[in-house]
Order: sequence, then structure tokens, then C-alpha cells
Amino acid sequence: MTILVTGSTGTIGSEVVARLAAQGVQVRAIARDTSKLKLATGVDPVAGDMTDVASMRAALRGIDTLFLLNAVVPDETTQALVTLDLAREAGIQRIVYFSVLNSALFEDVPHFAGKYLVERVIDAQAIPATVLRPAYFMQNDLMFRDALEAGAYPQPIGGVGITMIDIGDIADAAVAEVLRRERAPHPLPRTTIELVGPDTLTGKEIAAIWASVLGREIRYGGDDLEAFENQAARVMPGWKAHDLRLMLRAFQRFGLVPGKDSQAILEGLIGHPLRSYRAFAEEAAASWNHT
Repeated sequence: MTILVTGSTGTIGSEVVARLAAQGVQVRAIARDTSKLKLATGVDPVAGDMTDVASMRAALRGIDTLFLLNAVVPDETTQALVTLDLAREAGIQRIVYFSVLNSALFEDVPHFAGKYLVERVIDAQAIPATVLRPAYFMQNDLMFRDALEAGAYPQPIGGVGITMIDIGDIADAAVAEVLRRERAPHPLPRTTIELVGPDTLTGKEIAAIWASVLGREIRYGGDDLEAFENQAARVMPGWKAHDLRLMLRAFQRFGLVPGKDSQAILEGLIGHPLRSYRAFAEEAAASWNHT
């Protein structure tokens, strides 16, 4: 039995490939450039592109289970819907789709809205799939090292509070759910799992954690979305910087709040407590002190 992992060179996909291989599972990892894959025993690298139908048909041939993840790119919805349809064409009935938390509520945020459309297609076509809805990745905040060392947490997430999850916990959950479907004797019912952290934190609370960990004053940079977008546009395409601005606007309005039982369900799936933001920050600070 073979599992196909898309997005296999990315932050989450590469972790999923490695962890599946470590469990002795046969994995097919698809990538535009297979030289970027972290290969291990049991990993079959396949060159392909989610916008290239022929290459995806070939990659899906002989597959039992699909882990469907695609990057935040302008055509990510097209990539996901085409791949999903090709998977059905290939007779695959074990699918785990990597979506995002609050996709229905954040309807004007492009990369949330696109994933919500894919979820609706899964429901409308009664596809036996698990939808994973991850919260904000803790490790995204590593990009703010310079700002933090200068005394500020710059991301304008507001005062409602957002839940953040460690990528290790995300990968553990993805692997557990992929294997649950892979090893089931028959296709399992459609289900949704929220991938959340143990805390829901405001911008000021995050700044306070960094102040404690770094041993210096760290202020919250405030809620100016325009200034943040302008800064982000210096290091990423304008469309992506604006998408990020819309996400942060939604954070300020609604927060990113987990369901009542989401943490307990997730910890039951992965078999261990979720990592806290403080633990993440402590590890990051320790690594910075050695570089």
C-alpha cells in the first residue's frame, strides 16, 4: 500500500514524508524538483506539478491514500480541485486534505476562502476524507527575530486572541490521521479535525512571553495593518502581502479561537500534550543565543 504526499518539499509535507517513512510506510513524494526532497528508505521521489494533469495522473496511479497539501500560491484552489478530481478518477477513497482553521469565517481572505471551497466540494461530492484545519504555525514567528531582538513583536494580531500550533504537533496529527485511513479495512466517513495549540494569545500576551524569555523589554507593535503590509511587501509578492493583511484584519475582528473540545480531540489523536508557545519561544531564544 502506498501513500502519495503532495507539497512534499514544504515545511509540513517534508515532515510528513519523513515520519511516514520512519514508520516503514511506502511513500510516494511528488515535487517539481525532486532534488529538494529529503529522501529516506521507503520514499519514492516523483517529479510532477499539480497544474500538470498528466504528471498528476501518473503520480496517483497505484496510490491507496492521498495527503493533499498545496502551498499558498495564486492558483492553489485550481491545484487542489484538479488533484482532488484526479484522485477520484483514480479510485482513491482515502484522502486527508490540509485546509485551515476558520476558513468559513474568514471569507474575504483568499487563501482561507480557497480552502473553504475545496472543503465544500468534498462535502458536496460525499468524498470520504479527513479535513485537517490547522491554526497559525508557531514557527512563522521565527521570521520576527530581528524585530524581537530590537524590542518589538511586530505582527498586528490584535486583542481577541489566536491559537498557535507547533509544526511538530501538526505533522504528528497528519501522520496519525493518514495512517488511520490507510490502515482501515474500508473507507472511513468524512471528518474534520482542528489542529490547535494549548493557548489563545493576544498580541500583548505574545510580546510578554518574548520579554520573559529574552530577558528584555518587548513591546507589542500595535494594530497598524497598512504599515505591516508595506513592510511585508518588501520581502514577498504584493498579492501575498495583501492576503496576509486580510488575514490579520480577520484576526483582529474575530481572533482564531479553537472549538471547545478541539485540544482534547487532537491530544487524543497524537498521544501527547500539545506544545505551548512559551516552550517554542524558549527553544528559539536558546538557539539564537548560540548563533
